[in-house]
Amino acid sequence: MLKIDGITRRFGDVTALDGVSLEIGQGEFFALLGPSGCGKTTLLRILAGFETPDGGSVSLDGADLLTLAPNKRPINLMFQSYALFPHMSVAKNVAYGLEREKLPRGEVKKRVGEVLETVGLSTQANRKPQQLSGGQRQRVALARAIVKRPRLLLLDEPLSALDKKVRADMQLELKRLQHEVGITFVVVTHDQEEAMSLADRIAVFDTGRVRQVDRPVELYERPRSRFVADFVGANNLFAGTAGPDGTLRTENFGTLRGTAVEQVPEGAAALLAVRPEKLELTGDGPLTGTVLDVSFYGGVSHISVEVPGQAKPVLVAVQGASAVKPGAEVGLQWGERDAVLLPAVQ
Repeated sequence: MLKIDGITRRFGDVTALDGVSLEIGQGEFFALLGPSGCGKTTLLRILAGFETPDGGSVSLDGADLLTLAPNKRPINLMFQSYALFPHMSVAKNVAYGLEREKLPRGEVKKRVGEVLETVGLSTQANRKPQQLSGGQRQRVALARAIVKRPRLLLLDEPLSALDKKVRADMQLELKRLQHEVGITFVVVTHDQEEAMSLADRIAVFDTGRVRQVDRPVELYERPRSRFVADFVGANNLFAGTAGPDGTLRTENFGTLRGTAVEQVPEGAAALLAVRPEKLELTGDGPLTGTVLDVSFYGGVSHISVEVPGQAKPVLVAVQGASAVKPGAEVGLQWGERDAVLLPAVQ
């Protein structure tokens, strides 16, 4: 539905977007994920019409989007701050865009009623924004965005103003709403958990470029670059040179087993990425070390292990409370398919 081809945007000497190309399908929940300053919000503003790219094209259903004024695009942007009118009721906030289009009063009332029912705010229709919780204000902003029935809804860090518990509830709510209304959602976030829980597919941005586009599970389990492996979730990275069949030759640990996702030439500088939950504590293993710390997080324990020859402690995640204590000598092992061989360069 949406095709972004070679989009470039510069601000003086800074290149915010460097030849970004993406394709987003009808009805997809698509996330732009990356650290602050990586260019994801700039791309969102280009789609909304608030920024003009220096190069590249954007088409919606095959039609050029960049030639249309922001108010003529079948797109709505839900702001990070929600930007609700404080003097208007919930219903008036939601109706504002429809009234500006001069739709019949009966049609406006019907559509506002339907969308407030969808987001579960029918009983709050006459309240002002300051009388609502953060989660409720977020729903008002969402209702105002979807009541105009855009082809594409852009969300800029939509849940960042909410506390952790409300954010988790609203993640489920956003996903439910997206399926219910059938609108294509594009969400910008720097929160990996948020992107993983919401999106059908994720584009990982770094310094104005797209490093990888994949479904959440593939992105997590099969990163294709050092940046993605390090940015998306916790990872243990071991350095060496690429051996045959996805193995890594190291100076301190001999040959470590793994699986190659990207082709890494034998003898080239490489990394082996192993997720904390893929590591097992044993009496012996390819790595041995000393437990530094054990942290309990309810359902999971994180165990930090100092391994001689490894610059950073190795992180191990185990289910439930761990019986291992700081100072214990342990071995570490993993399955061949649980480690990913990557090129050392970005």
